[in-house]
Amino acid sequence: MDEKDRGAGGRGIDGALVPQEQLHVALVGPVFGAGQALDASHFYIVVPDGLGRGGSTKPSDGLRGHFPKYGYGDVVAAQHLLITKGLGIDHLRLVLGVSMGGMQTWMWAENYPDMIDAAMPIACQPIEVSGRNLMFRHILTQAIRNDPDWNGGDYKSPPRHWLYTAPLWQMMLESPVHLQSQGPTRKAAIALYDKLVQNATTSYDANDFLYWVESSWDYDPQKNLGKITAPLYAVNFADDAINPADLDLTEKLVKSIPTARFVLIPESDQTSGHLTLSQAAIWKPYLEELLKTPAPKRVQQ
Repeated sequence: MDEKDRGAGGRGIDGALVPQEQLHVALVGPVFGAGQALDASHFYIVVPDGLGRGGSTKPSDGLRGHFPKYGYGDVVAAQHLLITKGLGIDHLRLVLGVSMGGMQTWMWAENYPDMIDAAMPIACQPIEVSGRNLMFRHILTQAIRNDPDWNGGDYKSPPRHWLYTAPLWQMMLESPVHLQSQGPTRKAAIALYDKLVQNATTSYDANDFLYWVESSWDYDPQKNLGKITAPLYAVNFADDAINPADLDLTEKLVKSIPTARFVLIPESDQTSGHLTLSQAAIWKPYLEELLKTPAPKRVQQ
């Protein structure tokens, strides 16, 4: 099977409100463009939408609060079925993901170790969602569940009360430096907050958001890290508030995996907290390095 036939699995950005034009320039071009590490004319690229959001089936399609509860395990299993049964691909050169997709990349590396040559989880940690990461998510989901118009998910018109907490998501995604530059005065900061609330009214359906954020309930790759055999680069950003570097948990756990390397990209005027994941030029050198790493030898069946 030549490289054109091998898949490079892609994942979506977890909640980042990045304009499509900017996303194409900053993320797609430097990675999938001509002559780049994952040149789309050379590799077969698979970029699945996240279950429960985007163009995928989701609560707002009609089931609303009766939509089946799903977790990351279901999402990864569905991706695997898409790859193997749907597209007939039995081997992946690389599985790469950012944020939520990075978390699912950890699961791919554990669940299907003989199917992939390399893995690159970006902007995430190989531990269950806990601490501040869980608390800020729980604030948002509890705001939805306690919105007087939510009605157990069977609302007739979109709930609006919970949206006043929605800017918390962007606060966690952005770096303090970038937020300060966008709101350098009291007036500007309040205007930024109001803008984020307004954006949320058109960007989020309450049920879709609730299911999506809570779908990490079954994510806990730490106990299965020993199953990883493929070369793996775990890349995090020093100014990422969702995956704070001062916890140093990811670095310690990665050291327990013989084939893995941890990379912490320092804060600079080019980084923007969690959203640095969309700046592919910053982490692309590590992708190129990973792809040069020999794939593990497989036992012929």
